[in-house]
Amino acid sequence: MGNYILRRIIQAIPVIIGITLLTFAIMQLAPGSPLETMIDPKISPEEIQRAEENLGLNEPVVVQYFNWIKEITKGNLGYSVKTQKPVSEMIIERLPATLLLTLTAFTISFSLGVPLGVYSATNRYTKSDYGLTVFSFIGISIPSFFFGLGLIYIFSIKLGWFPTSGLKTIGGNLTGFGGFIDQLRHLILPSIVLALPNMATVMRFTRSSMIDVMENDYIRTARAKGVKEKVVRYKHALRNALIPVVTIFGLSIPFLFGGAYITETIFNWPGMGSLGISAITAREYPIIMGLNLFTSVLVLSGNLIADIMYAFVDPRIRYN
Repeated sequence: MGNYILRRIIQAIPVIIGITLLTFAIMQLAPGSPLETMIDPKISPEEIQRAEENLGLNEPVVVQYFNWIKEITKGNLGYSVKTQKPVSEMIIERLPATLLLTLTAFTISFSLGVPLGVYSATNRYTKSDYGLTVFSFIGISIPSFFFGLGLIYIFSIKLGWFPTSGLKTIGGNLTGFGGFIDQLRHLILPSIVLALPNMATVMRFTRSSMIDVMENDYIRTARAKGVKEKVVRYKHALRNALIPVVTIFGLSIPFLFGGAYITETIFNWPGMGSLGISAITAREYPIIMGLNLFTSVLVLSGNLIADIMYAFVDPRIRYN
């Protein structure tokens, strides 16, 4: 297992290099310049040229790329053009809020998606199955921004059950259990919005996989031997049915982080997604590039975890 993990990490290095090349190329092709957002009528052309020299924007493209890579190897992702604050520091400040939201959505999507998929598969062609199928199609199809605004209108504005935005109540200064409940109330709506499409996907995959497994010979043999139906479903069938679902585990990570950009903006959630949107609006290229690189590393790590999980779900898999 250790050798396998080491090989995967080595294989990820050229992937990360490719991501840096693609990210840097996209930023170079983007119209305008970061300095254009700082242009003031009082600033002279000489001052703008001096700012370009300080930021290295007057260097050839190849030199700029390798300068960026050299700084990355030192742990420096660059500096904000406007605030001159280190990008790595800005990302680390926003990371806890994003992880709280995405991990909560991840937990909701799998803890509800798998049981609902199993129930739908074991009750095929019933009203419950049809209802869950319609629910999953709605969950996959509905736009996140529309669903989020709908939840805010109903549960925040009309009913007043949950706050409309933020991570905690401004000026509340709540601590202990009161602070936990306050943060939980702020977390519920955005986590539901982020979790719904992924939960619907997990549910459909689990249903399809469970139906295939339940038709295998060893399931019929277990039933013929008098094994209880619960044991057949959850011990013999479910473990094998989860093998394709583990693939969704790795694919969910980029989906959740990508969806967080929209969800965090709607709910004014102080995470990496809202930082990315503000950076795109302000043409803060160092922040955008740093976020892309950081998210890519998280996605590669998630795929590695998914591969390792295969060995735990399916004992026939061995990593040599």
